[in-house]
Amino acid sequence: MKKIFALFLTILLVTTVGCTSDLENNNQSDSSQTLLSSDVAVSSEEASSSGIVSIKQDITTLQPLKAHFLDVGQGDSIFIELPNKETMLIDAGNNADGNKIVNYIKNKGYSTLNYLVATHPHADHIGGMATVVESLGIGGIYMPRATTTTKTYETLLTTIQLKGLKIKTAKAGVSIINYGDLKIDIVAPNSDSYKDLNDYSAVLKLTYKNNSFLLTGDSETVSESEITANVKADVLKVGHHGSNSSTSNAFLSKVSPKYAVISVGKGNSYGHPTADTLTKLNKAGISIYRTDEVGTIIFTSDGAKITVDKNASSIKENAPPQTTTSSKITSSTGGKDYDDTPITNVGYIGNKNTKKFHLPTCSSLPAVQNQVTFSSRDEAIASGYIPCGRCKP
Repeated sequence: MKKIFALFLTILLVTTVGCTSDLENNNQSDSSQTLLSSDVAVSSEEASSSGIVSIKQDITTLQPLKAHFLDVGQGDSIFIELPNKETMLIDAGNNADGNKIVNYIKNKGYSTLNYLVATHPHADHIGGMATVVESLGIGGIYMPRATTTTKTYETLLTTIQLKGLKIKTAKAGVSIINYGDLKIDIVAPNSDSYKDLNDYSAVLKLTYKNNSFLLTGDSETVSESEITANVKADVLKVGHHGSNSSTSNAFLSKVSPKYAVISVGKGNSYGHPTADTLTKLNKAGISIYRTDEVGTIIFTSDGAKITVDKNASSIKENAPPQTTTSSKITSSTGGKDYDDTPITNVGYIGNKNTKKFHLPTCSSLPAVQNQVTFSSRDEAIASGYIPCGRCKP
């Protein structure tokens, strides 16, 4: 317990050099040094401490957009080559996929990622991300304000801290890029509190001229129903590997895609994608592409039309998922579709002065000398502390 608290407190109190957000200029002692910044809409002009400089040009004269849906088995990873010559990686598969993803990116001629997004902290989405952070230059990192008690998540946070990087909060309303014809907006999550970790998934809408992509992580029907932004898109990355807990009829009608991509492991034991989801997609006349059937899938857009290259350069053999171990967080369908090991409960942090208690990721944590830790919410309340109004523990 003490080890985990020490790690979280160290990460949350890191001062990052070179960031320019308004939050970092805030001199209030409760929030100025938090790793997980909140309420910050960031463009690529905000170069990270890694020294990566965003390239802002007339995108009409630059390269096509390419979205690589990498075959990482039962997991997610999407590498995007943007028209302005910047790059983005959304998720990084399982733990064994990190080096393969890094090599794939390097083989495309890149040594840096301008944007890195962890949609949510399940190991089949962030498993290889620590290796990615260690191996490549990294610009902005976006993660939702959600935590889990796993070694994979702890390792990722530690790696980010050691590289001197800062996490920006991924939530609805954040604009990552807005260069006229090129936009990347986060349209979910829209709430700070969900029963299922999947619903914290960052959902991104990528628009290049007349073409658009909706990338949904593992978001399920609860999160889908909360999205108020325009989600109509040509390409839909189907949520939660095609589980029946995602892709409601109402949501699919709003997106109205021409193409659907399902990132899933061949022969997986979870029944993904479900027959129900496939039936919905087929009835809507949507062309379906699955990584378990065709390997890595590359969509290329010139802003007017989209072409699809199937099995172009798969990063690994299609394979069943790795054997899973126990985890404290399960999906709404009752099964675990990620491989991770719990460490311990991270508990709550109280402010001795205000008598309020917070989540360890809250942006209003007090200075270390004013902190007290609690192993449970009940313990905090019994000690006379009240919940923080910002993080709502």
